[in-house]
Amino acid sequence: MTAEMMAPAWMHEQITAQEYDSWSEEQCAGIEIVDGMVVVSPSASKRLNRLARILANALDAAAGPEWNADTGFDVRLQDVPLTNRRPDVVVYQADTIDITPTRPEHVLLVAEVVSPGSETTDRIVKVDQYAKAGIAFYWRIEQAATGVPLVYTYVLDPATRTYRNGDVFTGVLKAVAPFPVEIDLGQI
Repeated sequence: MTAEMMAPAWMHEQITAQEYDSWSEEQCAGIEIVDGMVVVSPSASKRLNRLARILANALDAAAGPEWNADTGFDVRLQDVPLTNRRPDVVVYQADTIDITPTRPEHVLLVAEVVSPGSETTDRIVKVDQYAKAGIAFYWRIEQAATGVPLVYTYVLDPATRTYRNGDVFTGVLKAVAPFPVEIDLGQI
């Protein structure tokens, strides 16, 4: 193994929230932090990016002035040990747009688009992490072989900090929670 192929030392050591906050945006791109350890995320496919953008645009339009929907930024689930996730779509309070890091109490909904290599993380690990952090809604989007994605929705039970299954959508998503939205999933 050549020196160029070796991972930097910080990828093998637990990092703190303060250390992470001192890193540049470039250093933070393409990674998540789980229990203080860096997890490298592969680059998203064009199909995943398109689906996330369509979903974010529709949610943003439906959310009204109190909520924003965006892609591509961290949500700080906990400080110790540090856990930062970068959901594919985040619906968050509009008045917190300039507050960093984004915390679970700012977030209404996170959506993850499952891709090859992220199946277990998106179906099991993140569901548990988002629920424990208190995020009210979680949507998991499966990219089906038919080309029309399936959207699995989950609603938080605040007493147990676990999600209960919500509706499953294919073709057209007509969700009423957290707010009415209709998205044509056939356009992906």
